[in-house]
Amino acid sequence: MILKQLWMTSCASIAILSMAPTPSCFAVEGVEGDGSQFVEIAPPSGPEVRGFIRFPSAEPPLSHDEKLALLRKKVKYVFVLFQENRSFDHYFGTYPGANGLFSQSPSATPGFVQKIVNTDGTVSTISPFLIPQTVTAVNGGTVPLYPADTDSSDHSHAGIDNSLDVDANKVAANDRYALNAEGLTTINGQIVALSTGLPPSANPTLAQKQKAELVMSHLDCDTIPFLWQYANRFTLFDNFHQTIVGPSTPNAIAMIAGQSGETQWVLHPNEGSNLSSNSSNTALKNSGGVPVVGDNGPFPGSNLDTASVKPPYNPEDENPATPALNQTYASLPLSFMGKNIKQTIASDENPTLDLLDVQHDIAKIAGDNLPPVLWGWYQEGYDHEPTDGNQPASHSSYIVHHNGPQYFGYVGDNPKVASNLHGLADFFADVAAKRLPSGGGVFYVRGGYDNNDGLTPVDPDPTVQGNFAGNDDHPGYSDAQISEALVADEINAIAQSPYWEQSAIIITYDETDGLYDHAVPRIRAFDPEGSPLSGGPRIPAIVISPFGLVHAISHEYAEHSSVIRFIDELNGLTPLADLPDEANARMLGEKQFGQANLGPADDQVPGMGDLFSAFDNARLLGVDPPLPPTFAEIPRSTVLSLPHYGGKGCRTLSIVPTDYVGGKVTDPPPADFNPRPGSTPGIPTSGTWTP
Repeated sequence: MILKQLWMTSCASIAILSMAPTPSCFAVEGVEGDGSQFVEIAPPSGPEVRGFIRFPSAEPPLSHDEKLALLRKKVKYVFVLFQENRSFDHYFGTYPGANGLFSQSPSATPGFVQKIVNTDGTVSTISPFLIPQTVTAVNGGTVPLYPADTDSSDHSHAGIDNSLDVDANKVAANDRYALNAEGLTTINGQIVALSTGLPPSANPTLAQKQKAELVMSHLDCDTIPFLWQYANRFTLFDNFHQTIVGPSTPNAIAMIAGQSGETQWVLHPNEGSNLSSNSSNTALKNSGGVPVVGDNGPFPGSNLDTASVKPPYNPEDENPATPALNQTYASLPLSFMGKNIKQTIASDENPTLDLLDVQHDIAKIAGDNLPPVLWGWYQEGYDHEPTDGNQPASHSSYIVHHNGPQYFGYVGDNPKVASNLHGLADFFADVAAKRLPSGGGVFYVRGGYDNNDGLTPVDPDPTVQGNFAGNDDHPGYSDAQISEALVADEINAIAQSPYWEQSAIIITYDETDGLYDHAVPRIRAFDPEGSPLSGGPRIPAIVISPFGLVHAISHEYAEHSSVIRFIDELNGLTPLADLPDEANARMLGEKQFGQANLGPADDQVPGMGDLFSAFDNARLLGVDPPLPPTFAEIPRSTVLSLPHYGGKGCRTLSIVPTDYVGGKVTDPPPADFNPRPGSTPGIPTSGTWTP
């Protein structure tokens, strides 16, 4: 039997199988159908999954509304495990069956062959390659690379924009990732310095060239076996994109708002990022303006915030004297207030500043008369963590610019709403003590600069162990295996709790870290300077549920707004894009700036998915039993044992990545490649390098 089978059933065959009227097939992409048209079953792997796989021909068809009704009945708890800074191709570019690096010929893969400038000034080319566990030195010795620890790349708004190389038709060539990492770009085919537009005045250093190589690298199941195991057992999305072309902050905001301030810019053009740098207002000048495209810290909790009770700030992360502007548009935390919204906002300490732009949204949310949606945002370092010992909360592991809700004054400066913000250890304590709301809710979980498992990187180098103790998967300070251990801890906690039976777990990322991905993004909006703003490159996403499809790959187009859309639909919320103040701003954006898609994308954006494709119709209907929690669990002893699966994850999972032919890798690294020139400089194959 062929396991790789597209769920692409014609209208006629659906009508024959289900006796349903054929017009139901003419649905808006990713919205009106049940999502199965976007799904295929991956090629065979290990025996653990075979008994749980369900084929399209055996699935009872459902309309979108029928599937939604079942999801509302079955799923009460949504957990968003929100990680950092990896592109899809970097993590899953060789996952069998996915749209990956070798799914098509090099000539049909945008950016597969890129220019790179050597240390002597000559120009050569580079293509995607695997970071192996070891390389062979010139003296014949075996040198471990420890690929779980890699330097971070340029993931700024301008940097990713340069890497994408978007033309006048909004089509990205994806061909300047390597050059961007060297501080270079192209003008009319000529390589020039990004900062000046002139021919470069100096050749790249070895470290710069190695960083340019790094952006073209990828990992596989030997380095991140837990993530590949979850993909193997549940549904991997290979068309999930970051919302904003830029770094972490705007995409952390987009996770709950579907935008990073486009509607605020429309309503307040003087706050636009094109004007803020020249403003006489110091706070506006230092903020970066709106939309948010940089990593300034949040206004609530900053030195400029006058609230009497403020959320915490980590000055080692972001400067509290130069925060972003207070974000004043609608987000899920506003919608979550439901019919209690007017009582809830009465506790806001700065209502004029925080709520002026959402007055009609407030009236609409109150008028919908829906019960509040209970929620929590758990992030490492927000309050006391085990790493603080018996001392007060240090917030030293708190990455304040990753906390999306804190950017909104109506969250951060309203004690009643800010009570939904917690530390990472609080999540495990609340789940273990069964303190989550009995009626369900939405819960986001994030790591930080440290880890509560007491893990250290496998690399014995003290510098590496000191630099890579983080657990949120951000290159430069997080170890990939320590980070997937956090994900496993979170999933294990849910699986071992009563919440598993009614859960949907979404693992995803904020942005790519500037790492190469070949898929062409769907650019729909531009920032005040005219640079591409949204949507961005692909990032990993996996959906886990007792009602989930097994061993599936979804090609459904998705973004952070798809997570919002799923939550909207599950709870009957008016989409953010349809709230009156946001809808009005969208119209004004088209009138003033000629852009129809400035604002949240959980509605009004054709083709935006809702993640329904991750769920198994038969399991929702009760035709097949739900997946047991043990199917999602990874033993605690395995989680804490590094390297995971002894560095042989692919063999353990019985998965052969697509860059292996005849048992040999077809895309080895460049001879001078170093995964972390910032911590362990030099050339690993030189015979003198110490990892």
